[in-house]
Amino acid sequence: MAAAAEVVQESVLWTHRALGLRAVADPAGSVRLTTVDRAWDSLVPVVEVVLTGHGRTWSGERFIDTTVGGRLVLGGHETAEDGEWRHTTIRLTDPQTGLAADLTLSTVEGAAFVRSQVRLVNEGDTPVHVESVSTLALGGIVDRAGGVDGLTLHWADNDWLAECRWRQAAFRDHVVPLNRAAHGHEGRGCFERYSQGSWSTGRHLPLAALTDGDENGGAWLRQIESSAGWRYETAEREGAAYVALFGPDDAHHQWRQTLAPGEEFTTVPAVLVRAETGGLDAAFGELTAYRRRIRRAHPDHQALPVIYNDYMNTLMGDPTTEKLLPLIEAAGAAGAEVFVVDAGWYDDDAQGWWDAVGAWEPAGGRFPGGIQEVLDAIREHGMTPGLWLEPEVVGVRSPLADTLPPEAFFQRCGVRVTEHGRHHLDLRHPAARAHLDRVVDRIVGEWGVGYLKLDYNVNVGPGTENGTESAGAGLLGHHRAHLDWLGSLLDRYPGLVLENCGSGGLRMDYAQLAVAQLQSTSDQQDPRRYPPIAASAATAVTPEQAAVWAYPQPHFDLDEIAFTMTTALLGRVHLSGFLDRMDDVRSALVRSAVDVYKRIRPELGGALPFWPLGLPSWEDDWPAHGLRTDSATYVALWRREEGPGSVGRTLPIPHLTGVPLRPEVLYPVDAGATATWDAAEGHLTVSLPRPGTAVLVRLGGGVPRRTAHGTSGVPQSAKDLLL
Repeated sequence: MAAAAEVVQESVLWTHRALGLRAVADPAGSVRLTTVDRAWDSLVPVVEVVLTGHGRTWSGERFIDTTVGGRLVLGGHETAEDGEWRHTTIRLTDPQTGLAADLTLSTVEGAAFVRSQVRLVNEGDTPVHVESVSTLALGGIVDRAGGVDGLTLHWADNDWLAECRWRQAAFRDHVVPLNRAAHGHEGRGCFERYSQGSWSTGRHLPLAALTDGDENGGAWLRQIESSAGWRYETAEREGAAYVALFGPDDAHHQWRQTLAPGEEFTTVPAVLVRAETGGLDAAFGELTAYRRRIRRAHPDHQALPVIYNDYMNTLMGDPTTEKLLPLIEAAGAAGAEVFVVDAGWYDDDAQGWWDAVGAWEPAGGRFPGGIQEVLDAIREHGMTPGLWLEPEVVGVRSPLADTLPPEAFFQRCGVRVTEHGRHHLDLRHPAARAHLDRVVDRIVGEWGVGYLKLDYNVNVGPGTENGTESAGAGLLGHHRAHLDWLGSLLDRYPGLVLENCGSGGLRMDYAQLAVAQLQSTSDQQDPRRYPPIAASAATAVTPEQAAVWAYPQPHFDLDEIAFTMTTALLGRVHLSGFLDRMDDVRSALVRSAVDVYKRIRPELGGALPFWPLGLPSWEDDWPAHGLRTDSATYVALWRREEGPGSVGRTLPIPHLTGVPLRPEVLYPVDAGATATWDAAEGHLTVSLPRPGTAVLVRLGGGVPRRTAHGTSGVPQSAKDLLL
């Protein structure tokens, strides 16, 4: 069997030194993406496509070994540069159907990632029906010993109130050895995760990794950027692992796309990151730098204003002028810079608002002097006013359910979709978009609101059927129109800040977060349950986009206030709680946390995350999370255990080994926490004297950046801070 190395000498199409990747073609024109000089049969076609009538060559749960993928041959390739980006497009064609596949690999010099997207074009004479198409397929991944037994799988479960729960297992626990030589075939199964319905992260995050060795070994990390269906799989092929990344498909998302002659379809993007050493910390650092590159530029990413929101454990969807005015005054005194009136401001219905929303007009009974009185009060206390919206839904009792045309709503089998008392707008329809434009132009353009929290509280299933399209294709079409609408709002109102929320973190993906400025990380109301979510949030979203609740209450003791405030300090502070009812001591403790945040926030927009005790599990007694910048390292630690136990933890901080430092307890400063530093070992030892306490520690002295900044003002590569 010909080895890839023999082909590479004559047929190298693309290389990436930082990743150790190259695309190679064999003499027949078949193209593979590979990491090392692996045997050709251990690799997979660089694009895998299932067409109706052209399935797979080996049936099972895998979506590789496709008939069309095996037939695709090289038609040419070209490279173009766009600023710091370099885009290489490899043209592949299927001689039987006339289907062309353009694989575009996008990179930045020195950065250890590749972003991939595939464009299908029907250049044949008859329609083709696409059931699945990969965005990226890569084989030849091996451990240090040249096999797969040393690999570890990492993935994240995600649920309402329980987001970002990372898990791991040995590769062989899920992809068992089958003795291929005895059977003559590969296995039929794989390790896979996928989304279900319109909550893109309602089950899992669209992220996963393969690592080799201990926590400081190599890592391959991938991210799929889709709000409308995604799937990944990994398994073994000829003694090596492969990874295949997909958007929606027919089997899992009811997605099918018919392409008439001349028509085309482009997949959702995905990115692959590699860290040769440093494990998951290094890989997530690289992914964080990548995320900052692909998102829309916005001043909020540097300003990071402190936000107060009246909802969580406070008004809970029942705002009135009488209730809001004292909260506004207290929030301003605490240092908040944005005040958001959350759900309920439109509710004047005796039967409740849940199934009557859609018009987004202020409720006169809640605001006798008009909502402008409240918005003016927010501005008078030095804050930007914000409002909550759930724009994509219309309640079944809303007049809009009858006045908007039927085609403006999701439907399946000719019947309008209803879920939890709501209909769902299809933003491809001009009437649906015009309605929402009028709403935003009134709220932002006329009322002067500068912050919109955009929620999404229903999972409407596979999507909508507009004519002959499949439900999954309808969902993808709507979500692309939704992202376009969000971008148009920011075009009209460049200073407007958009928070993405999906019952907390149930639509937490980088299709949304490349446009929206913030992401709600959870609806979790128990402060003891929030730390593992907050600590792991930086795996899903950049720290400066991660909205974390801090909800101190007047009945909390000082430890409880410091605990909930610490939880938010390495993300985006989202204050709530009855601050107006607190005594001076508790108010001062809240204000001191806000002051600490304002002191460190200039560094957060370029910081890279790490986890000195590993990614926390849901029940960890001592979750820990860190951020490293070019001038300092910050570590948050929580003690959640009940009853007596160890009062301290030693946290490895290997990037500061050998650096003499004096740890500074930033918050709370007088609760008995201590921190000591062992420079020789690179260990930070933190003591928390009581259960239910937390602390934020600063270690002065960072790691100088060694390469130029990218265009977004962050390190060009995570290696800038990891070296």
